[in-house]
Amino acid sequence: MIEIIDVHKNFGELEVLKGVNLSVKRGETIVIIGRSGCGKSVLLKHLIGILTPDSGKLLFNGVNISQMKENELVEHRKKFGMLFQAAALFDSLSVKENVAFGLREHMDLSEEEIDRITSKKLSLVGLYAVEGKKPAELSGGMRKRVGLARAFAMDPAIILYDEPTTGLDPITSDVINELIVKIKKELHVTSFAVTHDMKSAYKIADRIAMLYDGKIIESGTPEEIQNTSNPIVRQFIAGNSKGPITEKNL
Repeated sequence: MIEIIDVHKNFGELEVLKGVNLSVKRGETIVIIGRSGCGKSVLLKHLIGILTPDSGKLLFNGVNISQMKENELVEHRKKFGMLFQAAALFDSLSVKENVAFGLREHMDLSEEEIDRITSKKLSLVGLYAVEGKKPAELSGGMRKRVGLARAFAMDPAIILYDEPTTGLDPITSDVINELIVKIKKELHVTSFAVTHDMKSAYKIADRIAMLYDGKIIESGTPEEIQNTSNPIVRQFIAGNSKGPITEKNL
């Protein structure tokens, strides 16, 4: 479904992506791991056409995203849902209005249809009788779940997760991980997540790929990554302060 071929991206003199190669199969959940600031979120922005590569290709169903015209990009983005790192809910809107935002912007639906869809999506993430509340009235975990309901409100083909468990306690993080797995099974979506939370990565991923020094240095199943002999990957997944990653940054 997605092919990333030798993608490079610089910001001024800062070289962030240095030849990323990766493919994502339809229905697969792939998790990109790596240190903060390594370019994981930059890669997500390329997938939906917010950023374009300096060189290389990003293919979606065989079509080069960076060569799409503006009207084609608008249609392309409708195929994606996204859970932002801090949920990114609209503070002035109610829970229902947040979930329904894309439906109202991009679909010609009656209020009855919007009510039915928002209630269904909220129930899927385990939220009931909160439609009228504002984000400030919700806990961090509840805001994430509202953000998740909004991400798949329009039944996207792909859901992007940007650090889905950041800022949550371990129990709430596991609730979000369970929901990601549940949504994949029930909605048959392709999922692309970026995180540095290894517990989350192992739980939700079909395949894990590590981004380091601007490139994907290894990819495999959670079991293969856990048993890797690559010293850089081993240092990262173990969370050790000593190793090749630290030495390179001294």
